[in-house]
Amino acid sequence: MVVRDGVRLVCRDWGGSGQPIVLLHGLAGHAGEWDALAGRLSADYRVVAVDQRGHGASERRPPDVSRAAYVADVIAVVDQLALQRPVLVGQSLGGHTAMLTAAAHPGLVRALVLVEAGAGGPNPDGPADIGGWLDSWPTPFPSREAAAAFLGGGPVGAGWAAGLEERDSGWWPRFDRDVMVRSLAENAQRSFLREWTQVACPTMVVLAQSSLIPAPLADDMLRQRPATMAMSIPGTGHDLHLEQPEILYATLSGFLRDLA
Repeated sequence: MVVRDGVRLVCRDWGGSGQPIVLLHGLAGHAGEWDALAGRLSADYRVVAVDQRGHGASERRPPDVSRAAYVADVIAVVDQLALQRPVLVGQSLGGHTAMLTAAAHPGLVRALVLVEAGAGGPNPDGPADIGGWLDSWPTPFPSREAAAAFLGGGPVGAGWAAGLEERDSGWWPRFDRDVMVRSLAENAQRSFLREWTQVACPTMVVLAQSSLIPAPLADDMLRQRPATMAMSIPGTGHDLHLEQPEILYATLSGFLRDLA
């Protein structure tokens, strides 16, 4: 566990040796989403998956959910666990956090991998849309199986349902709706393309075939940083790390070998 400014951050430390890798989940997610990938990577790398603030087993209601707070948490994990120049891998909002960390601390990050994540742009409806989606969850779920079916079925539904906790005769999210909505406040207001251009480390962007990242934004990101490696995984959606962890492992392994 890592503590920063009184906020508790729980990590899944897979151990291993070699290049450190920090895995960051998306909004309303949890560190366990990375289990399949982390288990494979830990044979050759030091792997740490983080329950970010407001999520999972970490501090449920942190007073600060700004982008800067999320970034400072990553720095605290790196420092307190003595992770020398880690590769940051993040999905969705976790990728956004990883990008901002790499931009603000170029000497700290060895490389950056964005999984279904981008620089974003103004989206005033985003927080309300997420709030509405969370409101649609029929909580408490009677079982994890029921939750998995509601949340998409298959490996995606199972991955989301694995983040629930059993209490009060049902299965509940380990996060609060208002914390999730507030965590998106800054992303709703502006683009972060300037920060994207400040990333200096080797970078790979992995998108789904049915990506939530708008194609014009992805194209703009690659124009601004043409050395970025980019690929799309066929037959996948936004949670491609749950749908195709083996393909993501193979892709990431190749990128890491090239770094070495």
